[in-house]
Amino acid sequence: MTEIPEEQQAAALRVVATAGARRADLLAEADRILTEEIRPAAITAARTGAERSRIRELARVGPTVLYRWFDEAGLPVRAKRPPGRPDA
Repeated sequence: MTEIPEEQQAAALRVVATAGARRADLLAEADRILTEEIRPAAITAARTGAERSRIRELARVGPTVLYRWFDEAGLPVRAKRPPGRPDA
């Protein structure tokens, strides 16, 4: 028996839906880990004097995210350099 195009489409869409749902679950879990585990641990590490570059490296987050966390936690964060200013 030959499959009709609609059956092929339905099968492909089921695969897309399953993979999409798995991806959404993984992204939700990653976000939970980031906000509930990594963020508080990074802030604690900074408060204990750990090097910020090392925290960022181990947390695997960008500087914008890390320094936003620090700012929100009341940790001192230096102002960003104006755009276009060459490194000193």
